[in-house]
Amino acid sequence: MTMTPEQAATFSETFNRLVANVEQVLLGKTFVIRLGFTALLSEGHLLLEDFPGTGKTSLARAMAETVDGASSRIQFTPDLLPGDITGVSIYDQRSSTFEFHSGPIFANIVLADEINRASPKTQAALLEVMEEGRVTVDGVSHVVGEPFMVIATQNPIEQAGTYRLPEAQLDRFLMKASIGYPDHASTLRILEGAVTRAHEVSVPKIVTAKQIIALAKAARTVHVDPSINDYVSRLVDATRSAVEVRLGVSVRGALALIRTAKTLAAANGRHYVIPDDVKVLAEPVLAHRLLLDPEAEFDGVTAESVIGQLLIETAPPSDRQAV
Repeated sequence: MTMTPEQAATFSETFNRLVANVEQVLLGKTFVIRLGFTALLSEGHLLLEDFPGTGKTSLARAMAETVDGASSRIQFTPDLLPGDITGVSIYDQRSSTFEFHSGPIFANIVLADEINRASPKTQAALLEVMEEGRVTVDGVSHVVGEPFMVIATQNPIEQAGTYRLPEAQLDRFLMKASIGYPDHASTLRILEGAVTRAHEVSVPKIVTAKQIIALAKAARTVHVDPSINDYVSRLVDATRSAVEVRLGVSVRGALALIRTAKTLAAANGRHYVIPDDVKVLAEPVLAHRLLLDPEAEFDGVTAESVIGQLLIETAPPSDRQAV
C-alpha cells in the first residue's frame, strides 16, 4: 500500500513538531536536526562528528527526550568492556542458573558518547545490535525492542587515546553528520540563556515509542519511481569507479539512500520521492562509506568533495519521470 497525499501531510506535520521541539535546545541547526529525525524514522543510526562544544551530546539528549521511550547514555572510555554495553549473565546460586542482566544498550535511543575512545573489541559489541536489533550473550540472543537507535558522537581533532572506527562499523551508521558552529544570531540567543547550564535544559515529550514505530512503517510506503532507483544505482556505481576512491559504496549504502529519501519526502509532505531528496541526502548517507585512496587524501581530497563531484557528473531523472 502506497502512502496517500493526506498521510504525507500528517507525517510532515508530526515531523516538523519533532524538529521544532529539539530546536529549543539546538538553536539555528534545523538541517542537522531534520537529518537526525530522518535517521530515526528510517530505522537507522546516526554518527555525529564535530568539534568539542558544538552541541553533539545536546542534540542526542534532546532527541531522546522528545520520544517518550527508554533512553540511555554510555560514556565510551578505553577501559569500557563489551559486557558494560550489552549486559552480562550472572550465576544465581538459589536457582542454579545464569540470569541475564541487561546493559544500557537495551533502550529505545542510546547515546554512545565519544564512541572512538573505546577499544575495537568494545566497539565491535555494537555491530550485531546495530544491524539486527539484538545482542547475543553466552549463546543466547536478546532482542532490544523497537524503536531502536544509536546516536554516536566523536571528536575529529583529538586523536590521542582514540581508536578509529573500522569501515564495517561506519557502514552500520545510516548517516554521518556534523553540527558546526552557530551563526551570529543564534550565538546571541545562546549567550542570553547562559544562566542555564546545558544539562539542565530539557524538552517536552512529543511522541510515544509506538508512534515512532508507526511513522517509520508509514515512511516505507512512500512511492519510489524506477527512475529514482536507477539514479541511485548509477550514483553508487560511480563511487566504485572514481579514481580517488579505493572502496566505493556498498549495496547497504544504496538501500540506505532510498530509505532515507522516502522519509525525507514524507517529511516534506510528499508521498513520492524526487531527485532532490536523493541529492540532499547523498553526502550524509554515502560520504562516510567511502574509503579514499591514500594519495588522494594526501592531496586534500575528501569524501564529501567526491560525492559532490559525482552528483554533478551523474545526471538525475527529470521530475516528470520521477513522479
